[in-house]
Amino acid sequence: MPMTSLEMLKYLKRNGFVTVSQNGSHVKLKNHTSGRTVIVPCHAKELKKGLEQAILKQAGLK
Repeated sequence: MPMTSLEMLKYLKRNGFVTVSQNGSHVKLKNHTSGRTVIVPCHAKELKKGLEQAILKQAGLK
């Protein structure tokens, strides 16, 4: 079952990411330890499988 955008935000925050900014419905998170930056769209109920995997890959969690 795909994650919702809120679940993705919670998962990233548990793994060391903090919210840097928000522009409209897109939230920018950064991990200061690894220096990685990820943008999560918050306008869909569920993230598509490919987008979910891409976000996790950019975050270094996959």
